[in-house]
Amino acid sequence: MNHDQAALRPREECGVCGIFGHPDATKLTYFGLYALQHRGQESAGIVTSDGDQMREHKGMGLVSEVFSEESLHGLPGHLAVGHVRYSTTGSSNIINAQPFTATHQGRTVSVAHNGNLVNIRALRDELEKQGSIFQSTMDSEVVVHLLARSHAMGLEKAIADTFEKVKGAYSILLLTKDKMVAVRDPQGFRPLCLGKLNNGGYIVASETCALDLVEAQYIRDVAPGEILIIDKKGLKSIMPEKKTQESFCIFEQVYFARPDSDIFGTNVYMARKRMGEILARECKIDADFVMPFPDSGNYAAIGYAQESGIPMEMGVIRNHYVGRTFIQPTQSMRDFSVKVKLNPIRSFLKDKRVIIIEDSIIRGTTGKSRVKSLRDVGVKEVHMVISCPPTAFPCYYGIDFPSGGDLIASAKTVEEIRDHLGLDGLYYLSLEGLIEATGGNGSSFCTACYTGKYPVEPDRMFTKLALG
Repeated sequence: MNHDQAALRPREECGVCGIFGHPDATKLTYFGLYALQHRGQESAGIVTSDGDQMREHKGMGLVSEVFSEESLHGLPGHLAVGHVRYSTTGSSNIINAQPFTATHQGRTVSVAHNGNLVNIRALRDELEKQGSIFQSTMDSEVVVHLLARSHAMGLEKAIADTFEKVKGAYSILLLTKDKMVAVRDPQGFRPLCLGKLNNGGYIVASETCALDLVEAQYIRDVAPGEILIIDKKGLKSIMPEKKTQESFCIFEQVYFARPDSDIFGTNVYMARKRMGEILARECKIDADFVMPFPDSGNYAAIGYAQESGIPMEMGVIRNHYVGRTFIQPTQSMRDFSVKVKLNPIRSFLKDKRVIIIEDSIIRGTTGKSRVKSLRDVGVKEVHMVISCPPTAFPCYYGIDFPSGGDLIASAKTVEEIRDHLGLDGLYYLSLEGLIEATGGNGSSFCTACYTGKYPVEPDRMFTKLALG
């Protein structure tokens, strides 16, 4: 993890998309990655197969920057796997761009991974002692080496043997010359879904919004612990012998997933709107209007306004041509980007009492700058309500939260955060309210970033690095 360029907002982890059995597999994968761009803006890659030869193209930047008509034309095949990435393990470098491809004894496999392996250090040390030479710093490369060690068992048994050894969060797509394999960790931390294409082929993707874009029919989610093999014979599912307690990442519903996606059995837009509705019941505030900072709090703001009866206004205008604030290399440039990205409507806001709706507070740097911008234009009262509980603990399962000491809620009380941000009032959604909003069972979610209770214990070295 590159702490020198740590985010002001939590970074999305990664997105994966794979197509099997379509003559335009490459372009469909490209469009799928385009739909998943919100999950990773650092690098993108696609690997294809025509049944005989595998080809790849990867690069740093957005999907639209990495691929051109010419590069897509150079990736023929009816099988394809693609990836968009932010670095949660492994630095921001082209050598760490995915999918990761390797050839061992004439067999080539590509891996696209969303998540984080929490026993990576022990596995990597063991493999290096046995002679493995690593080309990257990604945890995903460990999977390739483990598969190579077990190749004599045959593909199915090698995959099963490999994923018995790894711990943590993984929604993974594997591509060989004639097969695509989807694997999801037993807890199901990250979303992964299966769809059917108009010609009878298949798509597997991180979110259903990718299926919508290529006009695929949603079939089902890949189940936690499932190994799903797709080849010319169709679908073959290998389920784990022992069922594990599910631990779906609840922050996917709060922030990561696109609002038009359905994940973990719930539509994200409706879940975020319910978060706002429950916030309005839990946090009753007298104000002139409710206002989100585009676009993070938009949907919770709708729910809060409708439930409270307080009108919703867009008092801040977003410049859509400015990149995300955390991409900037220095703190001073990040502060400038916050100002450029969002501009308050001075004449409208002056002397008003406003309720700001936000999805989360991570470091508090962005929130402080935004509150100051409202004070500067003459807002009379600024209250802020957050559509999740205080984020006080680091994540080890594929979300690039800052180290524990950099999370403002790990060191300050709600009252101290309120004063630090310069607010008149600060209120968080309760954990019970968040779980209610998702429509799920509380025991099915990972809430470690709020509670510090980790479903899968990470290696000690891993936690030491994250905690700083």
